[in-house]
Amino acid sequence: MSDPDKIFDGLLVLQFKAGNQKAINLLINRYHKKLCKHAFWYTYDIDASKDIVQDSWTIIINKLDSLKDPNLFGNWAFRIVTRKSLDYVHKKKRESVKLRDYYEASTSVEIEVDDETEIPKLLKAIQSLPKDQQVVIRLFHRENYSLKEISNILEVSIGTVKSRLFHAREKLKTILNNYKIPSYREIK
Repeated sequence: MSDPDKIFDGLLVLQFKAGNQKAINLLINRYHKKLCKHAFWYTYDIDASKDIVQDSWTIIINKLDSLKDPNLFGNWAFRIVTRKSLDYVHKKKRESVKLRDYYEASTSVEIEVDDETEIPKLLKAIQSLPKDQQVVIRLFHRENYSLKEISNILEVSIGTVKSRLFHAREKLKTILNNYKIPSYREIK
């Protein structure tokens, strides 16, 4: 977002703090869809994304008084959604591991699902990156956040953001250069 957008957000935050309830509605209208897309990127689940953002709005509204710099509302809101999304993903992963362990213990048969053949090459390569590198790639290239903004959203140093971005790009180059598309005959 450009600086005028941040200043407008800041004014809306100040108006809400002063008692103008319409200001929060404007912020919700400005950010809700973006936050849902952001949560979806982590969860790949539309319903879960909507729930995460709804929960995040409750937190945002309740803690808006603690926001020190109203002009950073967008970064702050994205950081809250990021944390809630990661919590969801970690919870789902733990549940998945428990279910897999239970299934394997009860049947002693491993399940293999390979639905990656339908994923475009680049998306597959990005998804093979570590989650912290995926996040930086997405925020920088897709959401057009600056390194400093990403640093604020993820609560890491700018150097860490630069390092993750560099290593993600290098790994993508390697993956894409070595990527082999199977021929028709190799597909079973």
